[in-house]
Order: sequence, then structure tokens, then C-alpha cells
Amino acid sequence: MSAAGHDHSHDHFHPGEDGALHSHAAHAPIKSLRIALALTALLLLVEVVGGLMSNSIALLADAGHMFTDVAALGLSLFVAWFSRQPATPQKSFGYLRWEILAAFLNGAALLLISAAIVVESVLRLRNPEPVAGGLMLAVAIAGLAVNVISARILHPTSQSNMNVRGAYLHVLGDLLASVGTVVAAILIRYTGWLLADPIASFLTTALIMRGAWGLVRESVDILLEAVPKHIDIEAVRTQLEAIPGIEAVHDLHVWSVTPRMVAMSAHAICRNADSQQHVLEHIHDAMTLFGIGHITVQLEQSEMSAREAHLHA
Repeated sequence: MSAAGHDHSHDHFHPGEDGALHSHAAHAPIKSLRIALALTALLLLVEVVGGLMSNSIALLADAGHMFTDVAALGLSLFVAWFSRQPATPQKSFGYLRWEILAAFLNGAALLLISAAIVVESVLRLRNPEPVAGGLMLAVAIAGLAVNVISARILHPTSQSNMNVRGAYLHVLGDLLASVGTVVAAILIRYTGWLLADPIASFLTTALIMRGAWGLVRESVDILLEAVPKHIDIEAVRTQLEAIPGIEAVHDLHVWSVTPRMVAMSAHAICRNADSQQHVLEHIHDAMTLFGIGHITVQLEQSEMSAREAHLHA
């Protein structure tokens, strides 16, 4: 005879005042994304025109990043709206993982466009071309100002929301590129050193690729339901097995639904049926130590190896 117990830290969805089911996803900063998108789209037009008129690869590189920014911010804005759609019994987590998909797409786009710009920068290193330093400097300063404003708008929620972080990294990348372009423009205008243009583009793009790779890697880990980096799963197992009444733990999983929602599921042998509620309460208390907020545990009074052979392997 076996007994099973299930417990959750919270419901996947809950009714609102209108009776509809609403997701637990935090409201994304839609207003901030809208402002950043409008500023970035305007700057894109300015940099394309300025880059063509001045023949600056650094400005055109910045405009290339800016183009991906417009697409990234547009995607992030859509996801911020879509992820707030009500959860349903069929999609009990709602649309939270759209945040992760958007982060992956933004990071991948940054890597691709950055690789193309690096190639062009190398070609310019071999064959420098004349650049209108004055026009390049004016456009670069305008770009720097807009990127600083956009970065400040997006920064407050960029650490807790991967969708916004993807957009923020795009804007931050452009901010770095703008700084490099300003420096290159000053050098070209006052020293005539044309190599400053491709060198600035190459260095800033390399920095951007580093951040983009981290975003792609983290989003892939979440999509593959890997154990979060800040959690030691063996420490979780040890903590569970130290709870009085639990004899053994198996089929233990810890993963992230989003960076703000960490989940855990496990099977535990608890032979005394009368103590199961007490054991479940202890499990909840123990998991708060790891920042795990969504908990599902199956309690078993006896081994179920015959039925769970694949779980004990």
C-alpha cells in the first residue's frame, strides 16, 4: 500500500475580479520599452543617413546594432504585452516563457550582426577609407545621448526580467559603440588617423558579443530546464533527506520557469502517513533557503521501484 502527497507553493493561475484566470507574471515595463523604441527608431534613421554621408563604418556599425535594437525592442514590447495574457488550465504557467524565447532571439541576433560587423571592420583595417570626422562626431554624440537615456529607462528592471535584459543589452551595446565612435571621430577629425574608425567598431562589437553570448547561454539553460547556477542540487537533496520523517529522496529536479520562478519536484519516502503534512511543511521551509518558490513533492509510504524503475535508475 502506498500513499502519495502533492504540494505546491502557489497556484499556477488565479481568478481576477472579472472571473478570468490571470498569470502570476509580473507586469513588464511596457511604457519604458515604448519610449526606448521610439528614441531608438529615430536615432536609427539619423545614424544611417550620417553614416552614409560621412562614410564611417563605425557609424554604420552602430546603425546596424541600432536596427537590431529596433527589432529587439519591438519584440520585447510584444512579449511584455503577451506574457500578461491570462493563464489557462491548458497553459497553467501562462505565457511566461515568451520572455525566455525573446531573450534567446535577441541574443542570437546580436551575435550574428556583431560577427558581420567584425568582418567589415577587419576589411577596413586593411584598406582604410576617408571619413568625414565632423559629421561623424555630431551623429555619434547624438547617438550617445539617446542610448544613455534609453539605458537609464530600461536598467531598473533589466536584472529581474530576461526579456527586458535582452533589450537592455542591445541598447547598452549601442551605448558602448557610441562611446567608441565618439572617440574615433575625435581622433579622425583632429589627427586624421583613419584606422580609429574600424578599430572602434571592432572593440565595441567584441564587448557586445560577450554580453550577447551570456544571454543566449542563460536562456538556453532555462529552456532546457537545467538546474539554476546558484543552486547545488545535491545540497537540496541533503536538505530534504535531513528532514525528520523522510527516509530517501529520488527523481529530484530543480529548474527555472523564468529567472524569477524556480521550481522543484521530487519523490520522497515517508513511511508514516500521519506525519506527511508535517513533512510537507518542513519541505517548504527548507526550500526557501534556496529561493525555490514552486514545490511539488510526491510522498510514498513504501518503495515503488516496480512502477518507477526509470526514476530509480
